[in-house]
Amino acid sequence: MSNERVQAIEARLNEAFAPVKLLVKDQSHLHAGHEGAKSGGGHFDVTIVSQAFDGCRPLQRHRMIFSALESMMETEIHALRIHAKTPDEV
Repeated sequence: MSNERVQAIEARLNEAFAPVKLLVKDQSHLHAGHEGAKSGGGHFDVTIVSQAFDGCRPLQRHRMIFSALESMMETEIHALRIHAKTPDEV
């Protein structure tokens, strides 16, 4: 199931941002016993580099990502650590 979630996250972010770099790590195992883990929501770390973030502040970038993951944020993702940059910032 976890690998399926990672693939679903990657698919949505690839479609929304056409990133030059995308790395999604499932870190749910580090949070076993955590309240969010009890409800089935996973913990993920996302590193994404995309021109789509050009001119956007960090909060705007996070909101864009939350929007792209929309329904997954309600049921499948409990926590999401985001590292969003433009190609020029890398």
